[in-house]
Amino acid sequence: MTQRRRGWGKEGSKLRIQGQTIGLVSLLKKLIPFFCNKGNGHSDSTNFDADLRTRNGRVPLLFPPEVYRGFNKLVASADDLFVDIPNAVDVLAVFVARAIVDDILPPAFLKKQINLLPDDSKGVEVLKKAEKSYLAAPLHAEVVEKRWGGADNWTAEDVKGRINDLLKEYVMSGDKKEAFRCIKGLKVPFFHHEIVKRALIMAMERQKAQVKLLDLLKEAVKVGLINTTQVTKGFSRIIDSVEDLSLDIPEAHIVLQSFISKAASEGWLCASSLKSLSAGEKLLENSSANVFKDKAKSIVREYFLSGDTSEVVHCLDTEPSASSSQIRAIFVKYLITLAMDRKKREKEMACVLVCSLGFPKDVRNAFSMLIESADHTALDNPVVVEDLAMFLARAVVDEVLAPRDLEELGSSVEGNVIQTAKTLLETRLSGERILRCWGGRGIEIKSPGCTVSEVKEKIQVLLEEYVSGGDLKEACRCVKELGMSFFHHEVVKKSVVRIIEEKEKKERVWKLLKVCFESGLVAIYQMTKGFKRVGESLEDLSLDVPDAAEKFSYCVERAKVDGFLDKSFAIK
Repeated sequence: MTQRRRGWGKEGSKLRIQGQTIGLVSLLKKLIPFFCNKGNGHSDSTNFDADLRTRNGRVPLLFPPEVYRGFNKLVASADDLFVDIPNAVDVLAVFVARAIVDDILPPAFLKKQINLLPDDSKGVEVLKKAEKSYLAAPLHAEVVEKRWGGADNWTAEDVKGRINDLLKEYVMSGDKKEAFRCIKGLKVPFFHHEIVKRALIMAMERQKAQVKLLDLLKEAVKVGLINTTQVTKGFSRIIDSVEDLSLDIPEAHIVLQSFISKAASEGWLCASSLKSLSAGEKLLENSSANVFKDKAKSIVREYFLSGDTSEVVHCLDTEPSASSSQIRAIFVKYLITLAMDRKKREKEMACVLVCSLGFPKDVRNAFSMLIESADHTALDNPVVVEDLAMFLARAVVDEVLAPRDLEELGSSVEGNVIQTAKTLLETRLSGERILRCWGGRGIEIKSPGCTVSEVKEKIQVLLEEYVSGGDLKEACRCVKELGMSFFHHEVVKKSVVRIIEEKEKKERVWKLLKVCFESGLVAIYQMTKGFKRVGESLEDLSLDVPDAAEKFSYCVERAKVDGFLDKSFAIK
């Protein structure tokens, strides 16, 4: 189809091809089934969605309302297409997903069309498959782009490297046309936010190049090479990471604000759609932040070599700037971020250190910052959600965070991290699995971790020794040395069962429970879980102790009076 044979009708709603006038909606409805017959590997399918966006790199081939109506009719006719094309549902789902990724269709298209179509239609099946199989997947944009071999099968790292190269060459040469040619050659319109992000960071780092780089972004938006959605996303990613940037670029906050003001005034950025730079906590004094950053690097790296938690605690205690709650949160964030890029050994060491630091509020703030930036971090580390969820679950298992902290984080921060952490904590034997995910507590106690049966045996022995000897301090020391605070419910269970079975000196056992709770050695969550487990095993206990239920009820009421069971606790 040559330029001489193609022309525009009135208001851009008709396309003239070889002397015939065709409605754009009809054209779209005819073209996509044609590609469905070509198969997933056909190269024309890869470029078709991109070609919908531009004509000769200047104006759109199809206007958004026409594209919307075309896809609307296409999905509605999925039942007819399925008769002639058996894999029509799969292929159409990819086309719809790709159109959304490339900003040809709005994401709201899916839900709106699902509500309009019959529940049992193939159109609904197409839309649900596009949403669940493609758009809901991690790194979905890259997956969808490569579904038909797009972007020459480059990895995200390859594209990032090429973006860096083209920006550096542009700063050196100032050749805007060549830069545009390189951007277009990447064939990753869904990833243009990375260009915006890297251009802004480079402009912050190189003051002399600021005018050039901002002008490049402005012109790229003006000619339609980078759309406003990608620009907004690029700026949003910088805002989310501005605290980290300020450690390397002291004036990052001020400079970014000036970039936003300039872009908004020139009309290539909608500032109202961005987060407020002043929404978070106020940034620390730049000088103290920079000094602490260097010290934090050295502290964490030395710790990863030595494993000496007491030395880290001492360094933070003697560091004046570390008295700030925000500084401590940044330290924890830096520790976990660095550990996520390393092996299991360092991840386990980070968990042990977090457990030893003793400032849960700052740990929670650190996780809040980490979760907020998880989607952007995933572009560099695809498994960040799984790793971060494991760190969060481990903090709950180690009782650095309480289960209610998850609920509070979930109410203030969106994302999959919280839900994944909850799922990990709800599985059977979750405590042991989470503890051992990166090698258990071998780093802390210099020996391999014990199995569950071995720990149970140790608990049984310490109870027997305590009952016979009566040394309360020694019993508490043994409970602490188990090094498994998440498993203290087993101590509670065995103690209560021993009392129910009326073994000797049951008052002594009760005193141990009371002291463990009052000293903070056993948390109320572990107490409650221990009593619940006894309640669940009453049927078996009744075989040996017929009045076990009555004795257990007495224990529950007494525990409520002594304060280590909540008054709302009830026997099911």
